[in-house]
Amino acid sequence: MAGPLSSDAEWDASHRPLVVVLGASGYIGSAVVRELSRRRIRLRAVARGPFAVPAGGRAATEVVRADLTEEGAVADAVRGADAVIHLVAHMTGRGSWRSASSDPRAERVNVGLVRDVIAQCAVAPGGGPPPTLLLASTNQVADGGPQRSAYARQKAAAERHLLDATARGAVRGVALRLPTTVGSEAGVAPAMAGRALSGEALTMWHDGTVRREFLDVSDAARAFAVALDHAAALDGRACAVGGHVVALGDLFRAIADRAALHTGRPPVPVLSVEPPDYAETGDFRDLDIDSSVFRDVTGWRPEVPLHRAVDDVVSAVTRRRAAAG
Repeated sequence: MAGPLSSDAEWDASHRPLVVVLGASGYIGSAVVRELSRRRIRLRAVARGPFAVPAGGRAATEVVRADLTEEGAVADAVRGADAVIHLVAHMTGRGSWRSASSDPRAERVNVGLVRDVIAQCAVAPGGGPPPTLLLASTNQVADGGPQRSAYARQKAAAERHLLDATARGAVRGVALRLPTTVGSEAGVAPAMAGRALSGEALTMWHDGTVRREFLDVSDAARAFAVALDHAAALDGRACAVGGHVVALGDLFRAIADRAALHTGRPPVPVLSVEPPDYAETGDFRDLDIDSSVFRDVTGWRPEVPLHRAVDDVVSAVTRRRAAAG
């Protein structure tokens, strides 16, 4: 099913739809921009940090450097947008969501910016259909218990703002609940790869049987692209995207095995250790996520197998270390 933002839409440049990616310099955001740059659209990549336009793209792409928490920045960023992909999240420590529980800025970014984007989309002139707004959320939201993380609570609040605005007709809103995304820039996989390449044991806070879903960053980017094409069918929904289910112990052992191929040494051990004080209840439970709605509506499926995603991450971390001397 091809929508108005699909790759086969033949538009004169001045009439191409404008898609705005907020958080374009993040490791998910940069993958989304690469994916969308293949389409005949106008693409505005909004990033706080440096960002280069992907080479060889079909999109007419502009880069806007902005701190979206500054006054007027959101209005400038989304002006004229037919669709906005909101990927901005406040994280520290190489992409850790745990900072949401202790950093007062987290709620301003994770919730407040969503309200700001909705407000600006709602006042857009022209009288046409409301813009599509895709929000990157987390499958942690599906854990509705009182002990879920501060980050999950903030993302749940952001979803409510989005879906309420959709019900009012202010935007065409869809929240995509992502699993743990595997990429070479941030998250658990590159952190564990770095330790394994340094000869350090990989540690878990449990016996390794806790199961999680993981998704390669390129598959996550495709999910946002197909969500644009199916925005009418997904309108007003919060959908889990889904990924590959694996026990954390198996994932860590796969990282250790792959790192050993690069170092020529035996794989580092994968050990169970006492959890730190900041561990949360959800760290010790499986997440049972139903992603059938998103997959049935869009036909999307993950294409990158987990073993290849692990190979790519370990290889990327190895290359970075070699380049650094």
